Amino acid sequence: MEYGTKTGGMSVFLVLGSVISLQFGAAFANQLFGQVGAPGATALRLGIAALMLAVVVRPKFRQETLVLGMTMAGMNGTFYLALDRIPLGVAVTIEFLGPLGLAAVLSRRARDLVWVGLALVGVLVLGWREYTGAELDLIGVVLALIAAVFWAFYVLAGREVATAGLGTGGLAGASLIAAALTLPYGLSTAGAALFEPKMLLLGTLVALLASAIPYTLEIRALKTLQPSTFGVVLALEPAAAALAGALLLGQHLGVISLLGMALVITAGVGAALRRAPAPRETPAQRDADLVLPAPQ
Repeated sequence: MEYGTKTGGMSVFLVLGSVISLQFGAAFANQLFGQVGAPGATALRLGIAALMLAVVVRPKFRQETLVLGMTMAGMNGTFYLALDRIPLGVAVTIEFLGPLGLAAVLSRRARDLVWVGLALVGVLVLGWREYTGAELDLIGVVLALIAAVFWAFYVLAGREVATAGLGTGGLAGASLIAAALTLPYGLSTAGAALFEPKMLLLGTLVALLASAIPYTLEIRALKTLQPSTFGVVLALEPAAAALAGALLLGQHLGVISLLGMALVITAGVGAALRRAPAPRETPAQRDADLVLPAPQ
């Protein structure tokens, strides 16, 4: 079996599962965001997700998990703060410049850059769909750009955790670190409201659908999927959000929105179908195949 054919295809489906889960989580996040604010919503989402993962699997703490936890805290915290100041569609569009920019930097073939370019155009079109022409808050734009940078580093850090064999345990450790970094600010702004039964219920749903499930799927996908391809496939998320809005919220999809979705989907499929090169086998790895396993 050629490397990247089946494993790469499965990884793409894992990313798609992450995207779908995030859209359901977003429906509950809107209510949570309005009750406890951006810092409180971030603290609840990451804190409860960390506890969920820690119950399921033993957390692992290494340098890779520390870096991943820091990127998760920065990515979620700055993005939610950006939503306080600029429209969701614009914020998502700006934030996606992170993984798309990473894909462009890591791409080594002209054909890869075509998919990155198509995805970028599609995301910009989807973002323009929600832009009303009002003057954008500069601080909100800067916060979304910072979130974009954190998202790019999240992809790289997640790849390191996945390839280091830390798996879900590494994600659990990183989630606990992210929760510890965001909880103090969330408590200082939302206070006791974080512990109201309704907030805890909504927080649990958001943590499960918007953090625990998608992050687990993404870490597994990053084990075999190249970061450049991962960044392009993630661009399917704005298209999924627009489609979910049409199906679940009755939001109208015009010609421009459909065009943007078509461009993003084409780019995602094109990037996902490209064949990854076979990993080079080192002499040590070849010799290891000749060694009998030690008795247990």
